[in-house]
Amino acid sequence: MGDIPSRSATTPAGEPGVTGRHTRSAGTGVSPNAPAGPSLGGGGALPPKKRFGMEAVFRGLSTAAGAMLLVIIVAIAIFLISKAVPALSANTESFLTYKAWFPNDAEPKFGIAALAFGTVLSSVIALIVAVPIALGIALFLSHYAPKRLATPLGFIIDLLAAVPSVVFGLWGRDVFLNPVRDFSVWLNEYFGWIPIFGGDGPFGRSIMLGSLVLAIMVLPIVTSLSREVFMQTPAMNEEAALALGATKWEMVRTAVMPYGKPGIIAAIMLGLGRALGETIALALTLGIVFNISYNIIENGGNSIAANIANTFGEANATGRGALIASGLVLFAITLVVNMAARAIIYRRREFRDSAA
Repeated sequence: MGDIPSRSATTPAGEPGVTGRHTRSAGTGVSPNAPAGPSLGGGGALPPKKRFGMEAVFRGLSTAAGAMLLVIIVAIAIFLISKAVPALSANTESFLTYKAWFPNDAEPKFGIAALAFGTVLSSVIALIVAVPIALGIALFLSHYAPKRLATPLGFIIDLLAAVPSVVFGLWGRDVFLNPVRDFSVWLNEYFGWIPIFGGDGPFGRSIMLGSLVLAIMVLPIVTSLSREVFMQTPAMNEEAALALGATKWEMVRTAVMPYGKPGIIAAIMLGLGRALGETIALALTLGIVFNISYNIIENGGNSIAANIANTFGEANATGRGALIASGLVLFAITLVVNMAARAIIYRRREFRDSAA
């Protein structure tokens, strides 16, 4: 039966009388003689958070590292501007539109137009050549090649990224020059009606040679990053596409490529940054001509970094300031490229997260 309090035999009728064993605190349901101490069941409260634990130390170090990076970028910009201003003040031509480079004259005349044009043109051509090949190699290594073949090939590609640029430059000048010259003559003979392949020569040390060397240098970076991105594709996405009857290529096109698009963009932009800042390889392969021409097979072409390497040794004070001013332009171009890449990746990630 229920828990009904029993009346004592000595309690008069009509008076409340409850034996001691039924006496409890109202509403608690716990005997007053219950032993105090921690309960044996349940999770209990979490331990108090330490005010100065390892998490706080790591957060502080991470914040300091990020702030230090911004400080370094600002310091570089201030240094370049302070060193470039005297030369820009002495310049007698428009720095942004003038093509020639005579900063050591009594009346300095120099401009960045031809150098910036050659820098961007050679980098864009290098990416046009390198990116499709790099993506094809990355897809082959991640989804088509057997593991016993993909592992050594991936290792070899990673090693190519560690080869010094001077090695690529010397190889391009001494070995790759003749095949490119013959190929340029063939292009001029059969496709000379296209402006980029026109002209009467000479051919060889041209934008094409420099761009192809740059493409070979950029190829390992884009390939390695793209391969890692493709390998991170969720298996359920690939299996779902195959279960719906898609072929291997359709699975790659509908499941792997869309998922890895932000990583592909990041890899391409990283390769572009490498191409924009390349110095020795272009200094050894370009014709070092200060002009703006869309012809990519005739001797000529120049870049900001290559011009710094070729003329810094013989530059006077104004000339060094002019070279630093050109470096400031290259710094700005690289910064804009990286900001654009981050914006594209952020918008793509935001779209993917909203779609999910």
